Amino acid sequence: MSYVNAALRPLFDLLLAPFAGVPPIVSLLLVSLVTSIFMLWVFKRTSNQAALSDVKRHIHAGLFEIRLFNDDLRAILRAQNEILRTNLTYLKLSLVPMLWILPPLVLVIAQLQFHYGYEGLRPGDTTLREVDLKPEAYEPGVRPRASLELPEGLGTDGSEVWIPAEGQLAWRLAAEADGDYEIAVAVNESDAVTKSVRVTDRTVRLSPERVDPGFFSQLIYPAEPPLPAGGPIQAIHVAYPDRSVSVLGFGLQWMIPFFVLSIAFAFALRGWMKVTI
Repeated sequence: MSYVNAALRPLFDLLLAPFAGVPPIVSLLLVSLVTSIFMLWVFKRTSNQAALSDVKRHIHAGLFEIRLFNDDLRAILRAQNEILRTNLTYLKLSLVPMLWILPPLVLVIAQLQFHYGYEGLRPGDTTLREVDLKPEAYEPGVRPRASLELPEGLGTDGSEVWIPAEGQLAWRLAAEADGDYEIAVAVNESDAVTKSVRVTDRTVRLSPERVDPGFFSQLIYPAEPPLPAGGPIQAIHVAYPDRSVSVLGFGLQWMIPFFVLSIAFAFALRGWMKVTI
């Protein structure tokens, strides 16, 4: 999974870089359009289009029968039974293309989350930087030794706080100037591990967590390379504010306009692409 993310991160950075300075809804429109075209193409190539067309005709015929014989209970029940049967057939025919669509769609959504799901820090903001240690990296009742290296442009309010119950070290960071930064932490004289921090008002990739190399960890948090497998650190967190995408004056979580626009584009383009869905 780490190799897949290593290929996708620069690709999405490159494709979305021209839109970093415009409102997020602008690039989401284009992303949704491309996503809908991809889904239609895959659906057309992996589904039985003739069978789907036949099933939809049977569904429409059943609906027409209900309207035509609305005073005949037996006819209505027969038509409803036929509609239910053909709907089940429709779902069966749709299963194969959905199995082809969902895996790449999950990877796309995972990448987009870290471009649209968070806002960068601003100069003057403060945030928490938390380091989760592996259970074997510290002894109960013994405070681990930790060091933090900050570049110019970031500051900290005092020394770290040790939370034994959580196995966690925490620092409060202060953003002093715009920029892309790497902060480094070393625990118990181990090799230092870095974490990205971005102070910006642009729509760029932001990584709130750097996690272990496990498959599901990398699937959920693909925005940075994984932590070294043999080190004492399990995860590093930097708290970014959640982003709302403005749509007609309403602030929405980015997935809402993404899915609504993708579905709308898919229905609008299905005729042009000659796809039965």
